Amino acid sequence: MSLLKKILITGGAGFIGSHVVRLFVNKYPDCEIVNLDKLTYAGNLENLRDIENKQNYRFIKGDIVDTPAMLKLFSEEKFDGVVHLAAESHVDRSLENPNEFVMTNIIGTVNLLQAALKTWGADSSKRFYHISTDEVYGSAEGSDLFTEQTAIDPQSPYSSSKAGSDHFVKAFYNSFNLPILISRCSNNYGPNHFPEKLIPLMINNLLESKPLPVYGKGENVRDWLYVADHARAIDIIFHKGKTGEVYNVGGNNEWRNIDLVNLLCRVMDKKLQRPEGASAKLITYVKDRPGHDLRYAVDSSKLQNDLGWAPSVTLEIGLEKTVDWYLNNKEWLSRVTSGQYRAYYTQMYEKR
Repeated sequence: MSLLKKILITGGAGFIGSHVVRLFVNKYPDCEIVNLDKLTYAGNLENLRDIENKQNYRFIKGDIVDTPAMLKLFSEEKFDGVVHLAAESHVDRSLENPNEFVMTNIIGTVNLLQAALKTWGADSSKRFYHISTDEVYGSAEGSDLFTEQTAIDPQSPYSSSKAGSDHFVKAFYNSFNLPILISRCSNNYGPNHFPEKLIPLMINNLLESKPLPVYGKGENVRDWLYVADHARAIDIIFHKGKTGEVYNVGGNNEWRNIDLVNLLCRVMDKKLQRPEGASAKLITYVKDRPGHDLRYAVDSSKLQNDLGWAPSVTLEIGLEKTVDWYLNNKEWLSRVTSGQYRAYYTQMYEKR
């Protein structure tokens, strides 16, 4: 049972956040879980429909960039802990609008840190846990793996904004003894993922027989982490991690993008009873994006050795589970791609 009785989860209506909220609400019935989300295009309260009426769950619509609102929220709610997931997270979008990423990922994080510091001081019984990304390390060389000691070398506006927020979180620990934790995860995939990232985008395009855009030659390598495994890691780090520490979270599933897309095509051909090779014909190579890191590879041995976490599925198994979820939830996919879910849930919560 958690010793922290009131936990704020920011970005809890998003992809990873919704899985974390669900896990915490169900696993810790004696804890009050407060979900703070701005409900941008990627925030979807429909992801939490199964737990929205639980007695230990509350949703608050708010923007972490709003300094007075965050100070007021922390002052009134007296949180015991924060799991900070709210972020702009798509590299392509960061290339188009870097300012939005600076505001949300850096200014928003600093606002939360300031509010927590003003409320808690250096109270070691509290916890401010910041979820970051392996992209802050830049591109892994040769066969090297990112460790927690790897130098930060971000290459995109997105990863730069996350690196900046990481530094601020660590600075509040070093300067003010604010009790913090940081984790850096590899690429997540799984149910409820908004169809702009690689796997859900490809699944949606395959369902609609649209082209499958692959950057460059598809040789970029990523380590894939099933979202339920990441949620478990977040739970363990939040409750058992050592204050001030950084933990890497990886899936031990390194795949070239083109190999992943081909595997997904084979899975979809089988699930949709299409002729073998039919989906792969939709693969289309497009111009590579600027600053595209060649390889991410995460060493999670610290998390595994110190806290006992390990990924539970291979990419092959996780991908099957993910495809099955999307095939069984085509209405959800249709609503999020059309934006219908936003109007309904926004109106519903504004009436409360």
